Amino acid sequence: MSTRKLAGAASIALFASVGVFAAEAPSVRPNLGQPITPADLAPWDISVMPDGTGLPAGNGTAVQGAPIFAQKCAACHGENGKGGEAAMVTAGPPRATLDGGKTIANFWPYATTVFDFIRRAMPANAPKSLTDQEVYALTAYLLSLNKLIGETDVIDAQTLPKIKMPNADNFIIRFPERI
Repeated sequence: MSTRKLAGAASIALFASVGVFAAEAPSVRPNLGQPITPADLAPWDISVMPDGTGLPAGNGTAVQGAPIFAQKCAACHGENGKGGEAAMVTAGPPRATLDGGKTIANFWPYATTVFDFIRRAMPANAPKSLTDQEVYALTAYLLSLNKLIGETDVIDAQTLPKIKMPNADNFIIRFPERI
């Protein structure tokens, strides 16, 4: 018998034996863990869509966000977001092309994405530790640094999705039906 035929026969025998064991497997589950409830899932269901779906209650301004940034963000992102160990988050006035670097005004398609990212991933040493109020204030501060809103403009679930990012038209829209 050739090596190829022998290997094929061995494969068939292996799959057949797996099928026999699978057929004989007990129908009773081992009762490990418990079913997840909506309450269990809620803290992790934090996605924010481009149209603002998923934004929580709350609001903030750049004035409120500045001291939070200084305390919790500047160590990595630098003073006024000009860069440090982590990427800079501002590079002056918004540009309509990517030649300004991957900063908020130049590389983020939606203002709601800024909120979503801060909420889920920042600060890097303690993700998801910021309150919704802090996230709104930090988002406002970063948008203000990038000259997209004023220092005293209030952002919330209604106003944040309306902010037009300068480079938004240079991105492929993932959820066009939600815009």
